[in-house]
Amino acid sequence: MTGPNPNIKHPMAPAHRRVGFLRPLLEGAENIEVGDFTYYDDPNGPENFRERCVLYHYPFVGDRLVIGRFCALAEGVSFIMNGANHAMSGFSTFPFNIFGHGWEDGFDPATWAAENRGDTIVGHDVWIGTQAMIMPGVIIGSGAIIASRAVVVSDVAPYTIVGGNPAKPIRRRFSDAVIERLLAIAWWDWPVDKISRNLDAIRGADLDLLEAAE
Repeated sequence: MTGPNPNIKHPMAPAHRRVGFLRPLLEGAENIEVGDFTYYDDPNGPENFRERCVLYHYPFVGDRLVIGRFCALAEGVSFIMNGANHAMSGFSTFPFNIFGHGWEDGFDPATWAAENRGDTIVGHDVWIGTQAMIMPGVIIGSGAIIASRAVVVSDVAPYTIVGGNPAKPIRRRFSDAVIERLLAIAWWDWPVDKISRNLDAIRGADLDLLEAAE
């Protein structure tokens, strides 16, 4: 077994063109990085992921969306980028300056830059449910699960399930000791041939077997 080609945009075509590997689909997208085998599932097709799902993404802002390998993104997920932020240090949050005609005079760009929360980062092997929303600057740890329609406003620890608005931890998937060992194994970084040889261990629940994989 060699596994699917991560460079194929529609790995399940022709039967299921709604599923697409994002890395080849986003080739050339500025400030967006996606690892191999991460996919987006949308009945309208995954080709417009950037336009539909990465919102307020203005390259001049400089923030990045980084998604790891082997992530599963369901229909309607959205990543709100820092371009959505308004200056909040004054009495009004209305962006007078963007409309010009004199309203830009006296605007201090530093008041807007102060609201930049940095890059949005999703680890490896993360499952994000339907219509979940990830806010700017959030870091989601590897192995996490984001429930459908969750609004994630703060960082999510590895192998943690979160849900709700704002999203709160529901439970850890495994004990702290097991999570530490899983992160050390980092199977998602293995060569594809090693992953293919050890699929039973990866999708199973025998940690000793996974650690012994060759």
